[in-house]
Amino acid sequence: MKDAKNSIYIFFFFLASVCFCTSAFAQPEEEMDLLRLFYKEKDLVVSPTRYPKPISQAAENITIITAKNIEDMNAHTVAEILNRVSGILISSNQDFGAISLFHIQGSGSRHVLVMLDGVPWNYLNGGSAETNSIPVGIIERIEIIKGPALSAWSSSLGGVINIITKSAGKSEKPDGSISASYGKSDSLDYRVQVASKAGSVGYYLFAGYQKSDGLRDSRNFDNTSLYSKFKIPFSKSVNIGITMGCSAPQIELGDFPSVDITQTGDTRTFFGTASLDALLNKDLSLNFSVYNFKQKSVITNNSLGLGSTGFAGELFLNTSFIEETTGGSGKLVWIHGIHTAVLGVDFSRGKLDQTITAGSYLQSLPPPYNEPPTTKTHPDINKWAIFVNDTIAIDRWTITSGIRYDHNDITSSFVSPSVGVTYKLGKDSILKASVARGFTIPPLSWTSGGALYLDPNPSLDPEEVWSYQAGAETGAINYLWLKAAVFHHELKNALTLAYGEPPANDIYINEGKVRRNGIEIEAATVAIYNVSMSAGFVYIDINPTNERGLGCNYACDIGIRYDDKKSFMVELFGNYMWLDLDESSMAEYDDFIWDFNLNKRIRSKEKTATELFLTAHNIFNKSRYTYGDSKNPGTWIEAGIRFNF
Repeated sequence: MKDAKNSIYIFFFFLASVCFCTSAFAQPEEEMDLLRLFYKEKDLVVSPTRYPKPISQAAENITIITAKNIEDMNAHTVAEILNRVSGILISSNQDFGAISLFHIQGSGSRHVLVMLDGVPWNYLNGGSAETNSIPVGIIERIEIIKGPALSAWSSSLGGVINIITKSAGKSEKPDGSISASYGKSDSLDYRVQVASKAGSVGYYLFAGYQKSDGLRDSRNFDNTSLYSKFKIPFSKSVNIGITMGCSAPQIELGDFPSVDITQTGDTRTFFGTASLDALLNKDLSLNFSVYNFKQKSVITNNSLGLGSTGFAGELFLNTSFIEETTGGSGKLVWIHGIHTAVLGVDFSRGKLDQTITAGSYLQSLPPPYNEPPTTKTHPDINKWAIFVNDTIAIDRWTITSGIRYDHNDITSSFVSPSVGVTYKLGKDSILKASVARGFTIPPLSWTSGGALYLDPNPSLDPEEVWSYQAGAETGAINYLWLKAAVFHHELKNALTLAYGEPPANDIYINEGKVRRNGIEIEAATVAIYNVSMSAGFVYIDINPTNERGLGCNYACDIGIRYDDKKSFMVELFGNYMWLDLDESSMAEYDDFIWDFNLNKRIRSKEKTATELFLTAHNIFNKSRYTYGDSKNPGTWIEAGIRFNF
């Protein structure tokens, strides 16, 4: 705990130093045009209202990650990218391609909606999203809304992670990149991508391969990904878009001696979308899209042979989920004068085929613990929604109000209103506040499917939240950007695991309320003599504590970067996290984890460039893990080459 307090002192000392240094090295006013704030009036965000608008008009607490950010950090997974975002805590063993769960401002992982190309990525079975099947090379930007955005999106009381992919080519001359990296334990990442036009049709193509023998405890990973996007102009005012993608992550999750099992996972994903964009007149536009998303996940647990689950290598439990969701949306957007209004509908049908296969040990247990050889369930869910929002910009004020009506055939209907306000104090400063009501529906396995020693409860209601947030963002101090936000989330109908009688019949129920309060602070400098710095801090208080004893947590990060904007970039980034977990987790997390990145351009000619890059992970070999059986890797280094054309 002493080290935890020291980390807070380090952050605020760093923040004070940043403020002092940026004043001490103030430059003439004419040079300010070369500097940028973290938000620009021309920067647009899609996620708050489902239609692009200036980020300075967004009342929500939003963070944006760009393709350039991702390339600079040499990230291999979405989890690695989000690990640098204040307010997001990630449950993961941090191995190459590891399974990761996202928590925004203390939410559960099932409360966070992940979208890719308008396709919901969350499992129907458990509610969470696993993103190691998403190739980071295809990402143009990630927009993260911290807190509910339910007047625009469904079932996301914790927040939204909206992943937007790269555009189809606009020129007949191809552009793209080829890259390869290699590191410890034969960890490699190969990628090739190209964008161009064939006649009037624009296209973007990507292929990637990742592999690792496991940075620790033989946690192997293997994945092949393919992705394509096409833009077809039907007329001057009508465009048709098509995307298709697939991936096949295979992962050894490692040994878990405390429960005498070793675990592997095998996932297959495929998705396709089709969309139509039409400009009806100068004020009115229409968008319609449909998608199909298939996901198969098989988790196999075999005995380690330590005496409590059977003989070594013997099947203990195999769980297979085959999911398919077909859906779509339509939006009518009206822009006139001070108004930008969006009227939309969403619809989907999801099917889950769940098969649980028990090994001989589970079958041989005395009642009520004995399991049948095979259990199959086939739940499904139908959903539709209608939503409307209007952004009204008047002088320095922007007011965004919205409401959404959701209906599904399991938990019935829910109404989600929201209102947000921003006020521009000056050219470089804004104040913002928002109020929103949100929900998350229970996972299908909790209502209809069940699991090992878990009975389904078809009477579950959605978890509900009222969320209140306020913040400020400013670049008024020379060369310094500051952002602060406070939040209060009141959750009711919280889902809690009730231990049954007999003990083999557990069940989830709606019980009680949960309050999540907290504060976020972020700071960054613009480059001074090519050197820039950044820092972030988040504190979250949860009452009552959750099932793992988590009552409060906080995290801070510090970064320093040198970038000459021509041929050389070097960066050091440190992240600290305190989770206040109970002792039964056998966790360790009271340390900074530092990563080092270096990019060097070795050849540049017209639009082509060749770069070398190197990343050293966890350079001081520190520990961070939330389960004693799933420890993080120590120091490991990788290097690679990238050719852009």
